[in-house]
Amino acid sequence: MRQLEQVAVGIMCKPPRPGLTKTRLAAVIGAEAAARLSAAFLADVAAAVEATGESVRGWGLYMPADAEAEVRRLLPPSFSFAPQLGDNFSSVVHRAISDLLGHHRAGALLVNSDSPTLPSSYLTEAARLLRAPGDKLVIGPARDGGYYLIGLNTAHWALFDGIPWSTPRVLGDTLIRAENIGLPVMRLPEWYDVDDAESLGWLRDELAAQRPDSSGSGRHTAAAMVDLGLLDPR
Repeated sequence: MRQLEQVAVGIMCKPPRPGLTKTRLAAVIGAEAAARLSAAFLADVAAAVEATGESVRGWGLYMPADAEAEVRRLLPPSFSFAPQLGDNFSSVVHRAISDLLGHHRAGALLVNSDSPTLPSSYLTEAARLLRAPGDKLVIGPARDGGYYLIGLNTAHWALFDGIPWSTPRVLGDTLIRAENIGLPVMRLPEWYDVDDAESLGWLRDELAAQRPDSSGSGRHTAAAMVDLGLLDPR
């Protein structure tokens, strides 16, 4: 059987330094606790990437420039690493997609590190969609009006230029851009980012509902939340 060409899955990473990561969440639970959760989130997202199997290649896309060693310690040995480059977030995301496509012609996906219970099946489906013939946008809508995943076969600058990041308009504006350039859109199921008190509550409820013997997603995060007193132990 012919082996599938790998799709790149890049995780946008920051090192879990107090005061640098999860600043909105830090306002609720404190900087040290937020950094601890940030590390657990990253480990769980990476585990979801690895669970998709050999059809994808995980990448840790880190910033700032001196963060590689810290990020490497949190991600699996199978991952490749590269810095995030660009003058603003639009150019960072566009450059990341473009560079990944230079290594992986089958397609490139970017995921955030804020969705620790993201089902690996969503990543598997995203990679499958990207491999299908034709240029397209694969997108995972987030509850807050943004997206948790974006996948492309071509790095279209129009999808990123001037996007109002960190607002509820991100997803809608991106879909309008895709329509304007005639790019077919493949939507994944909605999921959520964890970056404030409300979404932390969603995460707590999801983890609390898992069976005690479950080996499902979010295990690093569940352990960290128990240690921090944010989740009842079982």
